[in-house]
Amino acid sequence: MTPSLAQATLGGGCFWCLEAAFDQVDGVVEVVSGYAGGHIPNPTYEQVSTGRTGHAEVVQITFDPAVISYRDLLDIFFTIHDPTTPNRQGADVGPQYRSIILYHDEEQRRIAEEILRELEVAGVWPDPVVTQVVPLNAFYRAEDYHQNYFQRNPHAPYCQFVVAPKVNKVRQKFPYRLKRGAL
Repeated sequence: MTPSLAQATLGGGCFWCLEAAFDQVDGVVEVVSGYAGGHIPNPTYEQVSTGRTGHAEVVQITFDPAVISYRDLLDIFFTIHDPTTPNRQGADVGPQYRSIILYHDEEQRRIAEEILRELEVAGVWPDPVVTQVVPLNAFYRAEDYHQNYFQRNPHAPYCQFVVAPKVNKVRQKFPYRLKRGAL
C-alpha cells in the first residue's frame, strides 16, 4: 500500500453487499471481502458461518483520502445497512452479520464514535444503534469465490434481491461519490 492510501474495515451483514456498494465509490481503490473481529486464526467461510468464531463478515476498503474521507465512507456504510439489529441484517442472522467498525488507528476510532453519537442525537432510527467499534487485530481474506461476487453473479437471486438494492441505494443517495461509469 502506498503512503497516500488508507484502509477501513467494516462489517454490516453479508460482505457481498458491502463489497458491491463500496466498489462503485470514487476514491475506493480496492474492496476485499474477509473476516475479522474473532478469535480463530485463518478462519474458513464454513467456520465463520457457524457463528462460533467471533468473526464478522467484513470488507477491507483501500481508499485514497484525498478523494474520499473515512467519514464519507462511514456515511455510506450507515446508509446501506441497519445498525440497530444485533447479529442480523435482513434474513442473514448470526453474530457474523453484526454491525462492526474495526478501526485501524485512534483517528478512525474517534471519527466512528463521533458519527455514532451524531446518529443517536439525530434519531435516524427508532431503535438504538448497536454497531461495535473495536480495534482491528487481524483481517483474513475470504476465499476467492467470495471476491467480486456481485460483479461475477449479478443475476443470482441473492444478488438481485439483497445486493442490488444496496448498490442502487448508494447510486441514488451518493451520485456525486460514484466512479465514472458506475451509473
